[in-house]
Amino acid sequence: MGLGLLGRGLGDAIFLAECGADLIITDLRDEKTLAPSLAKLKKYRNIRYTLDEHKLEDFRQRDFILKAAGVPLDSPYIAEAIKYKVPIEMDASLFAKLMPKGVTIVGVTGTRGKSTTTALIHKILSSFTKRSTLNAKRFRVYKGGNLVPEATLPLLKKVKASDIIVLELDSWQLQGFHDAKISPQVAVFTTFLDDHLIYYKGDTGRYFEDKIAICKYQKSGDLLIAGERVAEHIGTSEVPVNGDLVVAQKDDVPSDWNIPIPGEHNLENIACAIQVAKHFKISANIVQKAVESFKTIPGRLEYVRTVRGVKIYNDTNATTPDATLAGLRALGDLGFKNNDLRKRTLAHKSKIINHKSIILIMGGTDKGLDMGKLIAEIPTHCKAVILLRETGTEKLIFNYQFPIFKKDTLKECVKEATKIAKKDDIILFSPAFASFGKWFKNEYDRGRQFVEIVKSL
Repeated sequence: MGLGLLGRGLGDAIFLAECGADLIITDLRDEKTLAPSLAKLKKYRNIRYTLDEHKLEDFRQRDFILKAAGVPLDSPYIAEAIKYKVPIEMDASLFAKLMPKGVTIVGVTGTRGKSTTTALIHKILSSFTKRSTLNAKRFRVYKGGNLVPEATLPLLKKVKASDIIVLELDSWQLQGFHDAKISPQVAVFTTFLDDHLIYYKGDTGRYFEDKIAICKYQKSGDLLIAGERVAEHIGTSEVPVNGDLVVAQKDDVPSDWNIPIPGEHNLENIACAIQVAKHFKISANIVQKAVESFKTIPGRLEYVRTVRGVKIYNDTNATTPDATLAGLRALGDLGFKNNDLRKRTLAHKSKIINHKSIILIMGGTDKGLDMGKLIAEIPTHCKAVILLRETGTEKLIFNYQFPIFKKDTLKECVKEATKIAKKDDIILFSPAFASFGKWFKNEYDRGRQFVEIVKSL
């Protein structure tokens, strides 16, 4: 249910077709839109298609439904499958059910920080195997879930007992873990903030209910690592913690480490990764080298280039006001080259970092989130704001004394930003809204377009 364009849906379809499954692929998009994916499936004779619609009869008398992320909670088609006692599966959770015994899943979720934390954990574990011949023979490390564009299910062809797979899991994928009543043996929960309120119809409790599948079904001997900001949510929930619980704190990051990614929020991400490393008994020396050589993930405070002394950053994955706020604060942290945590914290409290050197490009599709806190703090960091016209942007109300521009295209936004910027300023593209609309396929496409525009300057 949901083929998509050359992504995880396609990977799942190819894997199942090659396994000999009798497949129905159903997608609300039409044949023309899905042409690139359909071309990849042309050789398989065991697939039939329902495109440009869903049909109730396709959801009856099947072995299971493999559901794509984002299918509505009240989908009548999923309800039809449940009515006929057809199991509902998702890519990552089906992998977890079918993987060989002895494989360890490190699952990472959170409203913010899960991608960076997942990538860093994978780098640390991979560094560990490379540095020890014995360990390299004992296990291999894979990554999956949201961190990669490929499907997780095909990894069943590769993984063996004692291997480790690090999965980035969003709330939709965790719906599959709920249905299967399983959780990763090592679970990491970075943060819990408002997001996806339109999908969850304003019910943050329902959103948290999906997220908590990361640990709800753990057993004795499993491990939950909680970021310090999410620990309270877990503590006040009615979900019992069946495994061991460790709260990761920024103070876990040694103050003499050279941290290459800016921001207090990234210290929280690194702290979570450090606790995973401790669980696998990886030496501090290996962890430090992995952290200090870590490169920013594309689209997450990604440095693109410097033009006439102006640094330009792509933060397209900031699809919430909290994420954009973290980006603004993080770029203020760049003045602290010695990475002293105490000084950095005091600076935030006293507003010492108020350089007002950022030109912020933001705007996008409405997600129903409260923008008040972001709007109130923007003047602390920014000298100008450039808004990309979209459904969410049009609802914003500013009472600032500095320039605010509205533009119809991303290219026009960048052009205006470069016109305003002076040497030593920063241009930050951090939308604070979703990407869905007339201009972009998703936030990754949005970021790709931004980078292409900047590289053409």
